[in-house]
Amino acid sequence: MKNPFFKIVLLCLALSTTMISKAQEASTSPYHTDFWTDAAWITGSMGLSAYGLISVINKDDLTMEKLSELNEDDINSIDRWAAGYRSESASKISDIPFYGSFATPFLFLLNKETRNNAGQLSVMFVETMATTAALFTITAGMVERSRPLVYDTTLEIDERLDNDNQRSFYSGHVAASAAATFFAAKVFNDFFPDSKAKPYIWAGAAAIPATVGYFRIKSGNHFLTDVLLGYGLGAAAGILVPQLHKKKDSNLKVSAGIGFDGQQSLFLSYRF
Repeated sequence: MKNPFFKIVLLCLALSTTMISKAQEASTSPYHTDFWTDAAWITGSMGLSAYGLISVINKDDLTMEKLSELNEDDINSIDRWAAGYRSESASKISDIPFYGSFATPFLFLLNKETRNNAGQLSVMFVETMATTAALFTITAGMVERSRPLVYDTTLEIDERLDNDNQRSFYSGHVAASAAATFFAAKVFNDFFPDSKAKPYIWAGAAAIPATVGYFRIKSGNHFLTDVLLGYGLGAAAGILVPQLHKKKDSNLKVSAGIGFDGQQSLFLSYRF
């Protein structure tokens, strides 16, 4: 399969069966996982991803008739400028931050507190990537949109007609890298809410998929709107999956005390 994104999808889905059984929840974790709930989530996402993959594989090539009808003037003004872009070197460069983004969650192994929750975080990460994969593969299988490079008339006809080049909408590379980096930033934010490094972590999480998106456009694989949608959906998955696993009222603190008048008191505080 040409697109390396699908290799990442298959790897994440393959790991899910072992990750669920090894999930552990340490007392220091701000998250809660449940075997049956998480197993159902991952199984459902796997099923949808498999359905999407089949749809993508069976997608028809572009016909000569439709190729002859392609016109840059029919592209919306936001995307039109990228029509005809094609760069193999830019495509290869985009793979560097793309693959690098998947290493960010593994940095939590360097810290004892997060390392003790590695099983739990692994399940959440697989859920994040499986959810992102399901959204992407189904969309890529259903929507027909030629990549910008198809508008390059110097490209060989076979390449312009190839079904792999008819799924510009939307960028799976950007979606996957955003999901990974924003997941890492969200987990860091929840484990270390008082850390002064948070702004830099979030900035890095935002910059990596943005870099991937830039080179995906330069390579002729995607238009700007493809990248923006992939970025938004990936970031949303990376943030929402950990958020949905957060322990309820984890920021609510209850403490008892005795006032100056000798009366017993109960204090409630909530940290936003």
